[in-house]
Formats: sequence, structure tokens, C-alpha cells
Amino acid sequence: MTEKQKKMNKENLMLGVWSQMIKTADTVDLDLYTKYDVKKGLRDSANKGVLAGLTRIGEVHSYIIDEGEKVSVPGRLIYRGYDIEDLVNGAIEGGYPGFEEISYLLMFGDLPTREELAEFNELIGEYRELPDNFVADMIMKAPTKDMMNSLARSVLALYSFDNNADSTEISNVTKQCLSLIAKFPSLAVYGYQSFKHYYKNESLIIHSPQPNLSTAQNILYMLRDDHKYTELEARLLDMSLILHAEHGGGNNSSFTTHVVTSSGTDTYSAIAAALGSLKGPRHGGANIKVSEMFSDLKSNVEDWKDEEAIKEYLRSLLRKEAFDRSGLIYGIGHAVYTISDPRAVVFKGFVEKLAKEKGLAEEYELYASVEKLAPDVFNEFRGTSKDISANVDFYSGFVYRMLDIPEELYTPLFAIARITGWSAHRIEEIVNSGKIIRPAYKSVAQRRSYSKIDNR
Repeated sequence: MTEKQKKMNKENLMLGVWSQMIKTADTVDLDLYTKYDVKKGLRDSANKGVLAGLTRIGEVHSYIIDEGEKVSVPGRLIYRGYDIEDLVNGAIEGGYPGFEEISYLLMFGDLPTREELAEFNELIGEYRELPDNFVADMIMKAPTKDMMNSLARSVLALYSFDNNADSTEISNVTKQCLSLIAKFPSLAVYGYQSFKHYYKNESLIIHSPQPNLSTAQNILYMLRDDHKYTELEARLLDMSLILHAEHGGGNNSSFTTHVVTSSGTDTYSAIAAALGSLKGPRHGGANIKVSEMFSDLKSNVEDWKDEEAIKEYLRSLLRKEAFDRSGLIYGIGHAVYTISDPRAVVFKGFVEKLAKEKGLAEEYELYASVEKLAPDVFNEFRGTSKDISANVDFYSGFVYRMLDIPEELYTPLFAIARITGWSAHRIEEIVNSGKIIRPAYKSVAQRRSYSKIDNR
């Protein structure tokens, strides 16, 4: 055994011992949360979010109070007072990409006129341009396997190119946020192209964004070698961006934006922190898990129309016998929505159209079967009768795969959309808060007498 191997073995042994010490030192008895009435994770005993703030940006509506009782209702998602279904349908009927209109609404509080939207699009088109040599010096010189880390690093690097980076004046923060909204697609796609070149030994192809194209169109234009995409492809990606743009101030990454912003830090640091939150598989990474779960299902269920075979696979998921053995059916259930996730409802019809265009109608039917069967399997397994439904992640991974978008970009696409919500929440926090967000944590460690090192 070499000295290097001996050193590594010793290090691993020490880390194993230390890990066990940490678990013993840090584990808190769950009964203490009840004893002290602590709202773990800012959630109450009914698993409902503790009211921690007020917002005028987004609303997630999933229940009503009827004679003092909580009654589940079909989910609704509301941006600045407008129902998401109306916003999506308005863009479709108007025949124009809707994500830019939604960005304007979330940032400024009102829907734009055609003239205002045209001016906004022109400005976003100008802001898409990255600083000179940024791609070569900041993205390509140190490519990473994780696109969310690449995106966060690029955001922090942009701080160095801003002569007024630390100012929290509203006009300055607005300019910074609009610039980031415009640049996110390029930062994500270029990060992926660099990864593909250096880690997969594929050709490096960098396409510049086009100022006359929408955000969704530019993503497909920059990502594909031949620039080509269909109208339905661009529309469905645009819809995905709209549906992911905002989800209230309490979702993990938007709340992170509020918390970090309340410290008085700069825009780049706040957005990088939100990216770190979104990267987590419990938040933005769930769509990848859905895609991987369906790959496993297809390898284990031969007949996709055999409902009993599908049910048995779902039971094996809950028994922690299949896929990643987490005991979860990914894409089914949501922290807030019960009867339905309005984003999944809006998405579903268009997903079916794209599946038919791509010759994947049978696979769409498999998704639809799992969506139908999973709630019953879940309640049968748990012995409950809870309302449970598919969430937006259930279909988004399937959509991205049909659009030939690599899995490495699934969560960055979420970020490209959600940067609008984060920006709005950052500005809202600056406008309304004069205090740092600091919830209390009660110490439950026993007091101990100090002993000198030779006496331990």
C-alpha cells in the first residue's frame, strides 16, 4: 500500500468517525418540536405553511375555509391578481410569445400595452449581450458538470462587470434584474455547450442570441446546431416558462431571495443564493427525477396499457423496492395543491399535441395512466383518502425530452423562468422591509462544564 493510499484510508476512517459524532451531536428529538410548539420548516401541525410575509406578486390558492374547516378546491395560480389560465390563453389567442409579457407583469405590476411590450422586448434584446470575452473567460475556462453551479458562478461573475453592483436603489436593482432575466438563457446554454465539449468530447458550437426572438425561441435557436424549431415547440417551451415564472413568496427559492435580500446584499449574491436553493432535488430538480423514474418504469413494465402492472410498479416505488428506493412517486403530490395543480392542468393538453407531433402518443398515454392511477395506489398503500394530484414537474421533463433538451438543462430552464419571480420578490423586499429576516431557533443542548484538554 502506497503512502497516498494509507493517507486516504486514514482520512476516510476519520471522516466516518466524525460523521457519526456529528449525527449524535446534531440530532434533535422530534418530540421537542411538539413540546416547544416549534413550526419545523415554517410549517404547522397540519403541514400548512406558517404565514411569514405578505406579497402582491403571486398567489397559490388550493383551499377555502368553510364554517371553520379547511376544504380543498382545484388549485389556482395567480400572478399580480390575474389567473394563470387567462394569461396563458391570452398569449395563445393573441398569437405572440407570452413569457415576456409575464416578465413585465411580475416586475412592474400591470399588463403591458402592445407599445409597452414592444419597448420591453427591445430592451431585453439589448440586455441579452454578454460582456466581451465573458463566454471564453468565465464559462469555458472552468466548465463544470452541473449547469446550476455554472449558472450561479456566471451570475456572481457578472458582479465584476457592474460599476454600481452594490447599490440597492430601486432603479438600479430593476436594471440589474432585467439584465439577468435577459442573460440567463445564454448563460445556461453556453454552460451546457462547454460541458458537452469538455466532458463529452463533442463539437463546441456557440450561437449568439437574436434580439428579435423571444426567450423560448432563443433557447431553441442557441441550443440546436441548425437553429430550427417548430411553432408548437416554441409555444410549448414558452408556456413552460410562463408556468414556472412565479409561485408565491413562500416557495423555497423565492423565500431565499427575500431572506438574503433583507440582509442588504447585492442583486448578484441574492440571485446566486436562489439558484442554490432551486438546484436541490426537493425543489427544482424534481422534473429530472420524474424523467428517470419513467425510464425505470418502461424497463420494468412491458405492456404500457396493463394498468395492474403499472399499479404494481407504483406500489413497489412506495415500498422502496424500485427506482431510487426513496418511497416516492415523483411528480405526484405537492406541498400546497391537492385536488389539482393548475400548471399541470394547463400544460397537459399541449403536451398531448406535441407528443402526437413527435410520434410519442403511446408514451403520453403512459404518463396519463400513471397520473390517473397513482393517487389511488398512494391512498391504498397509506390507508388514507387524501386528495392528491400530478404537479407541474410530472409533465415538464417529458416536454423537455420531446424538445431534445438535455437533462442537464432541465433545472436551469426552471431558473430561466423563475428569475422573473425572484427579481420581483427582491424588489418587493427592498421596498417593504427595513429589517433583516431572522426567525428564532431554541437551543435544546444541555449545559456542560468546561474541562481542560488534558482532563478530557
